Amino acid sequence: MSQPKPALHILTGPTSVGKTEAALSWAEQHNAEILSCDSVCVYRGMDIGSAKPTVAQQQRVPHHGLDLVAPTVRYSVTQYIAYAQEVVRKNQSRGKNTLVTGGSGFYLAAFFGPVSDDLMVNDATIQEVRQLQEKGIEALLRRLQEIEQRPLPAWLDQQNPIRVAKALERRLSSDLSLDEIREEFLQKKSPFEGYTVQTRLMERPDDELRTRINQRTRAMLQEGLIEEAQNLLQLNLDPELASARAVGYRATMDWLADGKKVALDGLAERINLDTWALVRKQRKWFKRLGLS
Repeated sequence: MSQPKPALHILTGPTSVGKTEAALSWAEQHNAEILSCDSVCVYRGMDIGSAKPTVAQQQRVPHHGLDLVAPTVRYSVTQYIAYAQEVVRKNQSRGKNTLVTGGSGFYLAAFFGPVSDDLMVNDATIQEVRQLQEKGIEALLRRLQEIEQRPLPAWLDQQNPIRVAKALERRLSSDLSLDEIREEFLQKKSPFEGYTVQTRLMERPDDELRTRINQRTRAMLQEGLIEEAQNLLQLNLDPELASARAVGYRATMDWLADGKKVALDGLAERINLDTWALVRKQRKWFKRLGLS
């Protein structure tokens, strides 16, 4: 008789829904440690704007996936997967459950299937693609067509500059066509194939969630989001880094760079709008993963 697969527990939902306290309560009751699934919480010094668990909350339950790199570092989903696999293995060896919690869709998808190929993209290729990005999506498409030497596949969203740039990075890093690269990817196993994934999706009515977002934005601005954004500005972040584009931080850095010409209430409103756009994006991920 084969042994049952070990369980991997996931608690997810849109931002501001209340995942942090729910995760702490569940972990305390089920001998679990928490693995963050948040692409902003990996950065040191980005605490308030990411709603990172507080020191007191981290003392209640051990947390993983926080403060892994500096904001100046490019951190990939491939790095996150390797880190998460090690955390889950160590927890299992110590008789601990793992509760994955967070709402970053790309990171979350890694627990349900493959999300990245094994291609290594070097710095020179990244720089070449970035220079083309500055010239616009047409320059990216021309270069991609030049290498591909065939019609671009229908599955590639040619209106999405980020998708096109990623496709070009991979095509420049491989002798295979885009279709062949994709086919190899589709044959990959899930990074967590050996686990039974048990998922809970938290949700709230839109009006209630909007109220919670507004309240959290006000609290963040009072508790030090502006100071954190000021520190990030001083680092002269590459605009392509996830840390430079993070919701809340991007708006606040723009506000500071513009000499605070917009009232603080205006900044709060932009953060609220950006956060709601994030909620819509997260819900698309949940639907794609079959969680809603």
